[in-house]
Amino acid sequence: MNSTIFQKIENIIHKQSQLVKLDFEERQPLLNQSLQSLIAQETQNDQPEVRARIVEELEGLGPIKDLVGDPEITEILINSHENIFYEKKGALVQLQDKFFSEASYLAFIDRLTQKCQTFMNREKPFVECQFENLRITTIFSEMARGSHLISIRKQPQMRWTLEQFLERSWCSEFQMQLIRKVIMEKKNFLVIGGTGSGKTSFLQAILQSLPELERSVMIEDTQELHPPNLASVSLLTRQDPSRSVSDISMDDLLKRALRLRPDRLVVGEIRGPEAKSLLMALATGHDGSFGSLHARTACEALLRLEMLIQMGAPQWTLQSIRRLMAMTIQNIFVLEKKDGIRKLEGIYQISSLEENGLTLHRVDQE
Repeated sequence: MNSTIFQKIENIIHKQSQLVKLDFEERQPLLNQSLQSLIAQETQNDQPEVRARIVEELEGLGPIKDLVGDPEITEILINSHENIFYEKKGALVQLQDKFFSEASYLAFIDRLTQKCQTFMNREKPFVECQFENLRITTIFSEMARGSHLISIRKQPQMRWTLEQFLERSWCSEFQMQLIRKVIMEKKNFLVIGGTGSGKTSFLQAILQSLPELERSVMIEDTQELHPPNLASVSLLTRQDPSRSVSDISMDDLLKRALRLRPDRLVVGEIRGPEAKSLLMALATGHDGSFGSLHARTACEALLRLEMLIQMGAPQWTLQSIRRLMAMTIQNIFVLEKKDGIRKLEGIYQISSLEENGLTLHRVDQE
């Protein structure tokens, strides 16, 4: 932001602060009204883009407005009012703009959390919420050794298809044939990869390929997947730090999902004791179910899944857990992001259960 815009913002804030000295509820409508008047006075001879930037700083998204509107930007990271970064085409870039001051940054956070119908303070130092296609995480300054932190993950508006993945050389023709075969034969599988490897986009593409009258019940923490047809439904967990209503976990939703006559169960991200309930559900039917898991390799995914199941069933032996995994999971799709490029690393199959654990076989090498 150039110095002229900064000076105009400072003038507006200074003039507005001198206007009224009433109680907050009486003052706020007057302040809002006066703000519009002051912006008009200060910017009457300015270019439209200058006026728009000033309005955004005082009433909107400030310097990140264009970032939110850019479809190629996937993540926005704000470390302070002066340090803003974004991810575009897999690479991290520093924004050459900033908030006017710490005060205008705090006002932005307040507006953002209000849109999400929540708030942040010392008693509630973490906020995770969703607004439109934005998944927002804020962390209070005391937890972050300085300024409040904000991470904004943009959910893709476009619904990917398997054909588009193939066209972009995300995988080979042979790998795509195997993917379609796993889906058609209703094998149970995991989609794994690190952060930003494209797991959600791939899950959505798989959903788009399912038959029109096949009912998927999707279970997520935040709504990232879209129902592929009118027969399918989406369930969301609930967390309320104020404790005014009870929390609803993914494990709770999985148990209810079984009563909704699902053809397939789809878990957006397996991250806790719900892993036990999911595999128990798969052991009783619901073939063709799938979910994602944070892991870099297929072996790492099996180890992590073991640990998550133990969280839900600490009384089970490791051999029992591995036997259940061998019965219910057939394939693992491993996704990766390397040098900013997302692709399918490989397709693996759980081939047997040995004394020292499950064995894997890679099946996508011609």
